[in-house]
Amino acid sequence: MISIKNFSQLTNHLKSCPQRKRVAVVCPYDIHSEYAILRALEEELASFVLIGQAKILNHFSLLKKYPGLIKIIPVDNSDDAACEGVRLGREGKVDILMKGVINTDNLLHAVLDKERGLLPKGRLLTHLAVMQIPSYDKLLFFSDAAVIPSPTLKQRVEMIGYAIRACHKFGIEQPRISLIHCTEKVSAKFPHSLDYVNIVELAEAGEFGNVIIDGPLDVLSSCDKESAEIKGISSPINGQADVLIFPNLESGNTFYKAMTLFAGAEMGGLLQGPDIPVVVTSRSDSGLTKYYSLAMGCLISDKS
Repeated sequence: MISIKNFSQLTNHLKSCPQRKRVAVVCPYDIHSEYAILRALEEELASFVLIGQAKILNHFSLLKKYPGLIKIIPVDNSDDAACEGVRLGREGKVDILMKGVINTDNLLHAVLDKERGLLPKGRLLTHLAVMQIPSYDKLLFFSDAAVIPSPTLKQRVEMIGYAIRACHKFGIEQPRISLIHCTEKVSAKFPHSLDYVNIVELAEAGEFGNVIIDGPLDVLSSCDKESAEIKGISSPINGQADVLIFPNLESGNTFYKAMTLFAGAEMGGLLQGPDIPVVVTSRSDSGLTKYYSLAMGCLISDKS
């Protein structure tokens, strides 16, 4: 498989796959979810189960256009819709779960249910995003911008494992993973920088397989070789990071929103850890972001 370096290549790759992915969408009442569903149908990426109030979904304009590819499951309220979507995922009847117009906490309550949820005991729930930046020559993954406030060392190791597996799905054989800090110096004032030392040692010992991990590094040195050279930083990342691991949710989330607003970055993201990918986008995210998140889920869910 060739390395997928932009979202167009991702879509083209998915179009070549023999089978559509099955997607359950919980409360798809907004125009942005409808855009993502329509485009995925047109690109032949997925079929859909729409779960929500019948009085709304029965007027869904795509029902007549794609009668064999859309199924409706009527429920009374959003909590019932979340439980039904999770049930379909748990029973292997859908490959991806996607959030529509429902509070994220309500959806996660069903996903994390210890008896009937999608997260196996002992597995970490985290968020992995990928962005296409006009000034960068490949896709850039980063974590965590939505779930874990201040990751522990163990959680960071698991986050990196998820990111590596995602990179492999995108055809990146040797991911370059940068551990982000405001500087390249280790300091006890910033405990996460001490974690980074341990993670680099694990990588050098082969714990993560064929991967390059270095840090602490700032974003500029991670993604711009000239900047690193000017500062005299010698790193195997070499200004070509594939993945950025942020020290905390605040920094990851700020990066996410700043790159979207000021750099014109296009974005996709989903939850890692559950038995199937869970696409949880923000209420303010565009239809394009929802579509790219869904496309990312289609690729990640491939068991091959």
